[in-house]
Amino acid sequence: VFRAGRKNAQTDHDSILFDVDVKTGKVLGGTTNAHWYRLGLHECLPGRCPWRSSDHAVTHHPDGDIPVTGSVVPDIREMLHLVETSHQKMCPDVPLVGWDVVLSADEKLPVCLLEVNLSCNFFRGSFDRKVYLDFLEDMAVKMQAMRLVADREGKKFK
Repeated sequence: VFRAGRKNAQTDHDSILFDVDVKTGKVLGGTTNAHWYRLGLHECLPGRCPWRSSDHAVTHHPDGDIPVTGSVVPDIREMLHLVETSHQKMCPDVPLVGWDVVLSADEKLPVCLLEVNLSCNFFRGSFDRKVYLDFLEDMAVKMQAMRLVADREGKKFK
């Protein structure tokens, strides 16, 4: 997902999220996400906060009417290699993380890691649901097997 920040926004929580085809780097339709970050119990009241964005119909960045959909993320292969290698080196025992990556105009450092999100989600991006659900099932089976071994060995968890 390509997060296009908004004018005067202090974080990327107020952005337009454009789906990206990871095979080609082509930027697809965008949607909003600011409603996910509303705070306070009153925001849960009917009519106050939509739980879902309605579609991926945004094609232009609203702060300047700049066309985004149809663009291609440069060096998508290099970007994917960077996050996969970083994952293997920095958190090999964490099964799923999200990486924030910066594309830079600096020729010496065109792609840079910004942060890792250990409680990631897909933020309206495309993904292979079967692969993901199979992954979750495999993780649950592995955790159950580990728990059964720990129980047999009398290990206690707090």
